Amino acid sequence: MQRYALTVDKFLDHAAKWHGTSHVVSAGSGAEADRITYRQLHARCRLVSGAMLDQGLGPGDRVATLAWNTEDHLTLYYAAMGVGLVCHTLNPRLSVAHLAEMVNEAQDRWIAVGAGLQTLAGELLVACPSLDTVILLDAQTPEKNVQDRARRWSLEDLLRLFGRAAPWGEFDEEAPAGLCYTSGTVGKPRGVIYTHRSNYLHTLRALQADAVALSAEDTVLVAVPMFHANGWGFPFAAPAAGANMVLPGRSTEPPHLCELIAAERVTVAAAVQTVWLGLVEHLERTGGELPTLRRIIIGGSHCPEALLRRIEERLDVRVQTSWGMTELSPLGTIEPANVPPRPGSRMSGRAPMGLDMKLVDDDGVALPEQRMRIGRLMVKGASVAERYFNQSEPVLDAEGYLDTGDLALIDEAGYLSITGRTKDLIKSGGEWINPREVEDIVGSLPEVGLVAVVGRPHEKWGERPVLIVEPRSGHEVDGERLLAVLRGKVPDWWLPDQIVLIDKMPLAATGKIDKKSLRAQFAAG
Repeated sequence: MQRYALTVDKFLDHAAKWHGTSHVVSAGSGAEADRITYRQLHARCRLVSGAMLDQGLGPGDRVATLAWNTEDHLTLYYAAMGVGLVCHTLNPRLSVAHLAEMVNEAQDRWIAVGAGLQTLAGELLVACPSLDTVILLDAQTPEKNVQDRARRWSLEDLLRLFGRAAPWGEFDEEAPAGLCYTSGTVGKPRGVIYTHRSNYLHTLRALQADAVALSAEDTVLVAVPMFHANGWGFPFAAPAAGANMVLPGRSTEPPHLCELIAAERVTVAAAVQTVWLGLVEHLERTGGELPTLRRIIIGGSHCPEALLRRIEERLDVRVQTSWGMTELSPLGTIEPANVPPRPGSRMSGRAPMGLDMKLVDDDGVALPEQRMRIGRLMVKGASVAERYFNQSEPVLDAEGYLDTGDLALIDEAGYLSITGRTKDLIKSGGEWINPREVEDIVGSLPEVGLVAVVGRPHEKWGERPVLIVEPRSGHEVDGERLLAVLRGKVPDWWLPDQIVLIDKMPLAATGKIDKKSLRAQFAAG
């Protein structure tokens, strides 16, 4: 058979040739949306590739992006990856110290900077000697009177001065394509290198009929950050399917997203649960319908059953719950797109072809029965990390499986349910408390918006649970009612010693509840 390297540039090649008039919409909050066809985007990206090569970058060099979900950020994805450069996506909501640690470990040479982030980039330049060039995205121009060692161009000036159409894909499919660090909600962030082959096979897995299942008839709103875990793979999957793509810019505020969904006739949308909670509450207050929207894909963290029903009933959509990790590129399991949700408690879906899973005990031994038993979840596949960036040793077991750090149950039909994180478990008096079970019960109450349970150090018991609740907008939460609901459903010694009501739950930039931050706050009193 023919040699056909599995490289991600082929997705945009395909879109430009066979879906050339389908488009990408980039809409900053309060500004008129920009619109570009795949054919135009393809030509533009190749010109940027040529400019990058002209200015001294070569295969394997790392280009950082500090940017939002915009056309220019998507351009940098393909322009860098198309000629064998590595696109290192940085989270703009992290501190300078954390970002500098990542940039210095990666030895990034260029940094592409999105709207409103020039000051942050300037601070990074001071702390990161490897950076020598700044590219300004989203119609920005260089700030005046900036004195440092870096070259600065707007993306348009880079194109005007050095743009030339570079050939794509002249490298091995095992070449690195992207670099992303884990979110760090439970520990120190670690870098994950994605190869072209791994991203290509991940895209095929996501596009399966029972998975994300995009088609050329879809318009997909990508409200998950492109700086984290390949933007859940949508920057590859949408052009591969020929689907229109809508990028909301920096803002995921409900009025902005509602306007975009309505104006662009969005059919599929993806975001973490906190985004959909805000959007539903906005529509409940203001009215309005989103009649073209058919499916919503939720990931990032566990979504309570009550919130799933609320979203589906208010928006008249099918919600697909999913589970994944940065180390999985990121899709692990997802509820089937074309199968009605099963009655009872919703799970995180099934693994599409290309990912294998097993459950093991605390000693790493596979459970003799893999169904209806809780164990540590291990995964294996072509888009699963073998080792972390700059680490020489694999992080796999003897059979090549990665430890996800999750506790899980797989039912008789193959549906996965994450029952907790091993790092989230609370050891009290020598026995384990599983916060997820408490969170599921409390999260089902109509007055509760978001909920988290974390351990607090205790002199006698080692740790004791603290229940933290963000009330649903317009509702009041009574601590005694919460305890009454829990009694009889969990052991008495699982009942939280303290209940805290807060106005706003701390969230990581990916939308997950930041339990590391909560633990740090409560450990310090």
